[in-house]
Amino acid sequence: MKAWWEKERLEDEIVDCRTIILSTAGCKWRRCKMCSYYLEANPKANSETILNEFREAYEKADVVKIFTSGSFFDDREVDKEVRRKIYEFLEKEGVKKLVVESRPEFITEEVVKEIQEAKIAIEVGIGVETSNDWIREKIINKGFTFQEFKRAASMLREAGSRVKAYLLLKPPLLSEEEAIKDAIQSVKDVESYVDVISLNLMTVHKNTLVEKLWSKKLYRPPWLWSAVEVLKKSKIETICDPVAGGKSRGPHNCYDCDPEFVEAIKSFSLTQDKSYLEEVECDCEELWEVSLKGESLARLPVFVF
Repeated sequence: MKAWWEKERLEDEIVDCRTIILSTAGCKWRRCKMCSYYLEANPKANSETILNEFREAYEKADVVKIFTSGSFFDDREVDKEVRRKIYEFLEKEGVKKLVVESRPEFITEEVVKEIQEAKIAIEVGIGVETSNDWIREKIINKGFTFQEFKRAASMLREAGSRVKAYLLLKPPLLSEEEAIKDAIQSVKDVESYVDVISLNLMTVHKNTLVEKLWSKKLYRPPWLWSAVEVLKKSKIETICDPVAGGKSRGPHNCYDCDPEFVEAIKSFSLTQDKSYLEEVECDCEELWEVSLKGESLARLPVFVF
């Protein structure tokens, strides 16, 4: 179990958020080429251990996020009776919003009814990653189609739930320029099905295909310049948390300007004020621009540092 405090947007206000990672049986799919969260799964987890972890980690907040490194609505991970008890507890605590995650196959009529009966606002994040089925299925190996995402998102919104789409910047085998174009197009394609987009910048997880490519200098995490480019073009509420920003395994520029970029992206995410993105600058912008063309031609990272 892990838990921490962070800030979160809630109806244009910035409030305190308690984020809780519960130990469960883990993601049932566990085949995505960039993810190793399933290695943190706990096969011995049960309803009692999960509820105990939740109660231990909980502290009063306006927003509570509960993540399982899998799907909250997968009964194999979090039993529906456990979910009901969590809803009831958070309602009594006066929590204004609960944020969870799920793959689309677990969004069923029964789950929709469960959400409608819960007396707390629920936001569901779905890792669609891209609107391009070929990239999602052949490169990322996500295991579901864009049509399946749209079905799940539509069902959730009809049930009164907010929907968040997770989009991935720079899947493996895409050049930096291709990744930017894919992310911008994906934002346009998902915006009518969701309430908010989370732009996830690729990080290099251990024991993944991405790590194998990265270790052989065949892959470079996205430039923070690229993230700024995508965020500036979004017309819907879009957030981004540059995990491992400024590190070799995470999104980075030249390292010197990375702290400034990470802070600007976080400030934009909380305020949606694009002036934070307009103000960042560094001489490495020229290197980034060269890498956009060079990587597309060479099919290899041009600047690996």
